[in-house]
Amino acid sequence: MESRAKLLGHPIHQMLIVFPLGLLATAVIVDLVYFAGDALIFAEVSYYLVIAGLLGGAVAAPFGLIDWLAIPPSTRAKRIGALHGAGNAVVLVLFLASALLRSDLPSAPPVAAYVCSFAGAALALVTAWLGGELVNRLGIGVSDGANVDAPSSLRHRTT
Repeated sequence: MESRAKLLGHPIHQMLIVFPLGLLATAVIVDLVYFAGDALIFAEVSYYLVIAGLLGGAVAAPFGLIDWLAIPPSTRAKRIGALHGAGNAVVLVLFLASALLRSDLPSAPPVAAYVCSFAGAALALVTAWLGGELVNRLGIGVSDGANVDAPSSLRHRTT
């Protein structure tokens, strides 16, 4: 099924998710740079990257919901979409917790802020794979001929 929310013929959700995903991943990388070099500026930059990533996620999420609502019920695609969406909601909550923990002193956040960010990044890897499964394997958002019950891409194919 093709996306219900398009801009210039392309799915809006797929256009927008690159921003929060990239910003939040970069925040984690910048945190690692901070740990390696101990320059306080990197911890502060990471805080602002998390804030920007959260804003991007808030903009991208409604378009994903619009697309998910259009998926036929009782299909593999509907189940994967639900996991993808719920998982990404948890990712945003984890990064929001990290941002709140960092907000008092962005240049010297507590360990819990890093734990939340790193857990969010790990979960984002899973939810990104689920999104890829929706688009690349099942054709959700890109093809009216989508196979909403195609088997997992992890399943061995016999051809």
